[in-house]
Amino acid sequence: MKSKSLLAAFALLIASGVYAQKDEMKAVEKAMKDPNPQVLKTALQNAEFILNSGTDADKAQFLFIKGNALLNLADKLPAEKGKSLIQASKAYQELIALEKTMGKAKYSSQATSSLATLKDKLIGAAIDDNNAKRFKEGTEKLYTIYTLNPKDTIYLYYAASGAVNAQDYDLALTYYEDLKKLNYSGKGVSYLATDKITKEEISFSSKSERDLYVGKVGTHEKPRDEKIPSKRGEILRNYALILVQKGENAKAMAAVQEARKTNPEDYSLALTEANLYLEAQDFASYTRIIEDVIKTNPNEPDLYYNLGVILSKANKIEEAEKNYLKAIELNPKYTNAFLNLAILKLDLDTKIVEEMNSLGNSAKDNKRYEELKKEREKVFKATLPYLEKVVELEPNNKDAKQTLLNVYSSLDYSDKYKALKATMD
Repeated sequence: MKSKSLLAAFALLIASGVYAQKDEMKAVEKAMKDPNPQVLKTALQNAEFILNSGTDADKAQFLFIKGNALLNLADKLPAEKGKSLIQASKAYQELIALEKTMGKAKYSSQATSSLATLKDKLIGAAIDDNNAKRFKEGTEKLYTIYTLNPKDTIYLYYAASGAVNAQDYDLALTYYEDLKKLNYSGKGVSYLATDKITKEEISFSSKSERDLYVGKVGTHEKPRDEKIPSKRGEILRNYALILVQKGENAKAMAAVQEARKTNPEDYSLALTEANLYLEAQDFASYTRIIEDVIKTNPNEPDLYYNLGVILSKANKIEEAEKNYLKAIELNPKYTNAFLNLAILKLDLDTKIVEEMNSLGNSAKDNKRYEELKKEREKVFKATLPYLEKVVELEPNNKDAKQTLLNVYSSLDYSDKYKALKATMD
């Protein structure tokens, strides 16, 4: 009788534990309907013990409820939206992995569907972080998006770029190493069309989707294809530059040279190697590589543009300008080349202003001040055609418009200022 009593008590103990788990899960589901987010957070915390003591079936059920609750919490508590979304993705992924080992997918289908919704929310939150310069937070979200579907390698690339912006170079190096192993390039085609109502150019996921909206749906117009250049050179350049910063110059050069052997036609890698020689002030090797690349690709505008970027960084302004102009000659709609030409000119203005601010009130200084005023005017007039072309090519580029407004104001071009200002109101 005594042993039977013990068995009965043990059975009762197990039953009470099961009931407790069910009660806590019900409490979480109920808390999702409560407008107070703290109620849901407390309910989730109280139910966490299920992951340590529950059966696999109970753990799977709780992970599904937890993912749903965290999605709910992301909407209720915007300040913790990113954190909640990342935790929700982990819960759903753990659920899917668990049910795979169980051989029973009760919740996996719904979890997969929720992950698709969650991905869109994470992308939006990452964009918000980037716009607000919260690069560390944005990087974490971008990497989480990549883990949801490792075939979406573009998000690993974005995460690496975000880590660079966040100045977390060790993390960036890890991501770039992963991209190198995957031999990721990002090369492809962007299918674009303009929204008839907003007049904004939209990128579609495929040509068929774009053509559908232009044709049958009829909401878009002006379809065009734009080649997406390989990012391989940029990836290896950033990877190499981080190694240079860490004092591993030899490793950086070896990485680029190895990449060039496997990608001999990728001239961006040659530019990366040239840039490393430039960093080391080995101008002879730098010139040799650049001349070889130009001979092979004499009609490639991107080559001249990238060379212009490298030369401008090396403070070789005249050479940079020549290469930007050559890029424009080959591609009259090369917006970035026009923009960088404007920046080159405006950099001269910065130096002029610095000298003006350093002058005193002597007759000699006053004379020099007037000379510098005229030089500024020449700089602004030289900048105008480039900025105006950028605004013409990209009418929604607010930064370019604002810079152009500043130039109009400095030159007292009141009519042009008012006309441009009217397009921004």
